[in-house]
Amino acid sequence: MPVLTTPSLLLDLHCSNCGKPHSAFELQTLSTCCQAPLLCRYALDENRISKTDLLTRPATLWRYEEVLPVLHAENQVSLGEGWTPLLPVNRLVGLHGMGQLTLKDEGLNPTGSFKARGLSMAVSKAKENGAQACIIPTAGNAGVAMAAYCARAGMEAVVVMPRHTPEAFKDECLAYQAQVIFIDGLINDCAAKVRELNHDGRYFDVSTLKEPYRIEGKKTMGFEIAEQLNWQLPDVIMYPTGGGTGLIGIWKAFDEMKQLGWLAPNQPLPRMVAVQSEECSPVVDTFLGKQPNSKNYVGKPTIANGLAVPRPIGEPLMLHILRESNGTALTVSEDEMVEGVKEICREEGIFVAPEGGAIWAATKKLLHQGWIKPEEHVLLLNTGSCQKYAENMNGRW
Repeated sequence: MPVLTTPSLLLDLHCSNCGKPHSAFELQTLSTCCQAPLLCRYALDENRISKTDLLTRPATLWRYEEVLPVLHAENQVSLGEGWTPLLPVNRLVGLHGMGQLTLKDEGLNPTGSFKARGLSMAVSKAKENGAQACIIPTAGNAGVAMAAYCARAGMEAVVVMPRHTPEAFKDECLAYQAQVIFIDGLINDCAAKVRELNHDGRYFDVSTLKEPYRIEGKKTMGFEIAEQLNWQLPDVIMYPTGGGTGLIGIWKAFDEMKQLGWLAPNQPLPRMVAVQSEECSPVVDTFLGKQPNSKNYVGKPTIANGLAVPRPIGEPLMLHILRESNGTALTVSEDEMVEGVKEICREEGIFVAPEGGAIWAATKKLLHQGWIKPEEHVLLLNTGSCQKYAENMNGRW
């Protein structure tokens, strides 16, 4: 039976810290030189693929297959992820005197969150590179997504999550027949347990940015934003920041689109905004100079489970993007987050996750401060559906 190749333009991987190349054709974790995240590099130029090539392609993230790392089509593990809608939220615009406000609703992905993008890609590449089993520390949605895609691929899945994670996340992982292990603490404590369980290398660890491919799935949000807006980017992108894979991925997509000629070389890029909870704000604290880095940060649980990442390995990459884009970072309280969810639900009929409530609360703060101008186009990136967070929101409606 012939091997079905894809037009992937993948060249190699390179260390995000020093640039040293690594092979893209074997299992990789962190760079061997700096123990830093590895990033995919592609053979990009304006003649390889044009925007018009996309017009007849399926409405999934795999429409961008040339700039994705899977080399053989039979290894694509897919549930139809990607191509989530951009929804104008005009009632909120009218209430708050804004020029243009758009919400990208990642809650409509398979498994109910944007984690489907990254884990689809990570599991696909793990399969392509011969892995039989995957393991992940998770705050909730990533574990659900890995369990689903491993089930789809016929691979073993081990999910390590905080004991306080809402029951809906636990139940879905169990439904996919994953082995689920509960830990007292946050995702960094789960990561320590993953290292213990995987001391013999039995599992392929798909922790955030500890393998090169989740970011490649997440970057498709950037490609979609550009394509869905007819290649005109918003002025500001509001991003709820935990591990930061999507923030890094979206910025990577913008750079790749410029190399492909899909964006004009002088086209302004959005100012990127990282939003965190007051209960767990390592990136904000480092950005504001309150600490040199987050390596010793101690966080607390938050109703936005995905924001409870106290020591993100991708912090240097995130800080670089915030500064390069002239962006910023800020926190919101748990009460502000809840009110943000309630207002979007009430005014727009979109059941956003607490992370979505957080970015709306932060948008209002920046608008009030004058950092966001009333005439600017702001894009809210809602990372998931609130359905799985019902337990966290109980009694808050």
